[in-house]
Amino acid sequence: MPIYEYVCPECNVKFDRLQPAGASQAECPDCGLPSKKALSLFSAFVSSDGGFSEPVAGMGGCGGCAGGACACSATH
Repeated sequence: MPIYEYVCPECNVKFDRLQPAGASQAECPDCGLPSKKALSLFSAFVSSDGGFSEPVAGMGGCGGCAGGACACSATH
């Protein structure tokens, strides 16, 4: 079963939940209202020989921005 991220439309709580693949909602742990899936982005980096972090090959550059911070800024 995959882990999905959710955001409550009422109290804006962000949480994740292990859910069956067909699930589209989950109850908010704070207020109990149904919450919808949030867009979940990730990026992966590896250390180079020079000690810098680089995006994993094949990702096409930036892994995406979330929470107001760009994942690309973590490269150096």
